[in-house]
Amino acid sequence: MSNNTVSPVIIQPPEGDPVPLVFDSPHSGNIYPDDFKTLVPFERMRRAEDAFVDELFAAAPGHGATLLAATFPRLYVDPNRSPDDFDPNEVEGDFPTPLKPSKKASAGKGIVWTRLHGLDQLYQTPLTADEVVRRIETYWRPYHDAVKAALDSTFERFDVVYHVDCHSMRARGNPTDEDGESDRVDFVISDGDGTTSKNAFTHLIADHLTGRGFDVAINDPYKGAELVRAYSDPEAGRHSVQIEINRKLYMNEHAVEKVDIFGSLQTEMTGLISACADFSTR
Repeated sequence: MSNNTVSPVIIQPPEGDPVPLVFDSPHSGNIYPDDFKTLVPFERMRRAEDAFVDELFAAAPGHGATLLAATFPRLYVDPNRSPDDFDPNEVEGDFPTPLKPSKKASAGKGIVWTRLHGLDQLYQTPLTADEVVRRIETYWRPYHDAVKAALDSTFERFDVVYHVDCHSMRARGNPTDEDGESDRVDFVISDGDGTTSKNAFTHLIADHLTGRGFDVAINDPYKGAELVRAYSDPEAGRHSVQIEINRKLYMNEHAVEKVDIFGSLQTEMTGLISACADFSTR
């Protein structure tokens, strides 16, 4: 889908009585800007999306939570990276501020991806610094502004806020991933080894899912990235947790299509939303 007139972020406010809970889905966007031209076929680019994750959490507003979702694809500009996370060897020209590339950026998965899953080159020639900055300001910045505003307003009202940053992961990694070429558990819950959320909220999510029969890992292999690090302060009452859902539970990864059990997992996520909402008001 391609359209340059759509807002970078969809914000769904709470319905009924609000609770101090915010969900966001930064990688489910599938509206591709018209100027996004790559060497990789569109069908393969779509496999980088956390497709349908926003739909899995669609019940959040009905439980009093705010739900935000990016509309643009993560390959174009990644909301879950810091704006300085880019390899200077992958760009022409100078950035207005210093770059601090992470290991992901060095593998072509920085704020603007230059390689698909760290393997296939996306562009014939390097992007210009001006182009990368334009993508950040036009798409990344409005998304982060919206997430921050939702978290801040919720905190101002309740003196606490619980944030769930929602993602999906491939059923099996590749050589550039943290866990290499290994099969993955059903869910990974991440709080930066306790730096982005108090343990009680992290374990509420993990224990709920384990109790429902899922295989769950905490902070392995993922620790949480920009969106949980940027706005969390557990000691001040700002708790952020990242959740990764194994795509085998709800979709055909190759075709990027829902499978018959999608509705069942959506129901499970509604149960998780309810548990988080109850926890947030204790």
